[in-house]
Amino acid sequence: MKVAIIGAAGRMGIRLVHAVLEADGLEVAGAIERSGHPQLGQDIGRIAGVDELGVLVSDDLAATMNDADVLIDFTFPDVTLNNLEICAKLGKMVVSGSTGFTPEQRAAAEQYAKQIPVVLAPNMSVGVNACFKLLKETAKILGDDFDVEVVELHHNKKKDSPSGTAVRMGEVVADALGRDYNQVANYHREGMCGERSPQEIGMQTVRGGDIVGEHTVYFIGMGERIEISHRAMSRDMFARGAARACQWIAHQGPGIYDMQDVLNLK
Repeated sequence: MKVAIIGAAGRMGIRLVHAVLEADGLEVAGAIERSGHPQLGQDIGRIAGVDELGVLVSDDLAATMNDADVLIDFTFPDVTLNNLEICAKLGKMVVSGSTGFTPEQRAAAEQYAKQIPVVLAPNMSVGVNACFKLLKETAKILGDDFDVEVVELHHNKKKDSPSGTAVRMGEVVADALGRDYNQVANYHREGMCGERSPQEIGMQTVRGGDIVGEHTVYFIGMGERIEISHRAMSRDMFARGAARACQWIAHQGPGIYDMQDVLNLK
């Protein structure tokens, strides 16, 4: 399976290069960066600190995808949608870890996925996706007797808030409790905001330093509290998950999938 990586010369891109090289059946066949990037034309293997791969960094996604089977995309929703459009025209698969999609952008991605297989997941970590499964079961067991709060921490360069992972955690819990996440999510408390409603799911965000990513969901009852947490200690786990998704997507038809599909957790 020939893999192209967008943003290949960045921090996440370099980790993805290593993950693809370490995965069975995958090879790095393309490396894309923005127009004007200082490392355009350089060998991505040298940039990543491994042997030269004979793959030069390019700013032409369409030309690069002619020699690749699947694109790994960790960018932003508007960029991802543009990449999906190009890949759909070329009949190429996409694995995307981009976050911050609006409902309209998500709907647009689903349209492209009618033509090609797309894994679109807010978090590629195997551990985080295990947490999603645990959250669903925990919420079903506890029901409406426990208040739910989601707290997430990330580095000070992260642009979206709350994180896509935190939102997905809130959605999983809300769905298990028979609630509409968009109606019960509470992103802001300040001043005399009144008592906490029994149905709401609090979403709290912390930004600072170089925190890779931490998420905790609190189920808070009378006299007891359950916490389900995940702490990312490096970006390698996201990269390994993306490589695993590339191995899996090769055997899928057109459609939109997530890591729960990849890991057979549904």
